[in-house]
Amino acid sequence: MKAVKQSAAMPDTQVTEPDAVRERYARRAAIDPRYSLLDPAALIAWQERQRAISQCLRRLGFTDVARLRLLEVGSGAGANLLEFLRLGFAPESLAGIELLPERHAAAQRSLPAAVQLTLGDATAAPLPEADIVFQATVFSSLLDDAFQQRLADAMWRAAKPGGGVLWYDFTVNNPRNPDVRGVPLARVRQLFPHGVLRHQRLTLAPPVARAVVPLWAPLYTVFNAVPLLRTHLLCWVAKP
Repeated sequence: MKAVKQSAAMPDTQVTEPDAVRERYARRAAIDPRYSLLDPAALIAWQERQRAISQCLRRLGFTDVARLRLLEVGSGAGANLLEFLRLGFAPESLAGIELLPERHAAAQRSLPAAVQLTLGDATAAPLPEADIVFQATVFSSLLDDAFQQRLADAMWRAAKPGGGVLWYDFTVNNPRNPDVRGVPLARVRQLFPHGVLRHQRLTLAPPVARAVVPLWAPLYTVFNAVPLLRTHLLCWVAKP
């Protein structure tokens, strides 16, 4: 067998998508006050999302959430898992996996010890089975289509039959931030071809919200009534 020569143009090592994600997050390591819940526009958007998730769970018949298992992929510093605790999920029924060590450590400090937290790449680590597999603004930080699909496949395998994937992410590109890209509804359908999908648009475009909320907070609701100004999708992808 002949040895295959490596092209001079081919690098000896390739940067994997997890490595690229680490680099992107390192570039935005500083806390942006615009995303703090002390910012009125961010607070209203967060409250809207919480109401929408609560309504979604009720529509699905998930009223006794203390009996459900939930896994968050990209659990960050634990803020979303804290919200699921407030919704009534039991600590021992919650799990999260996070790629970045500093965010994983922050989650360990914030969450009860009974919450199962794992540090690692969700496409490579074994994921616990869950009734709900949740992700929030993770896929918009992934710029590699193949890696997106591998992560979606891992989430789908972790979801129990009769459960599914709960998805929250934005759909439009940010021309000022090349480290992210929008994930439209058509792409969500591609990622989960065997799922039964319900969706709704929500979250007023942040630049609009930041402009109008300081003038008068109810203007968030007024502008948010225009569907074209909503930048995010909340989806339930049911697993038959």
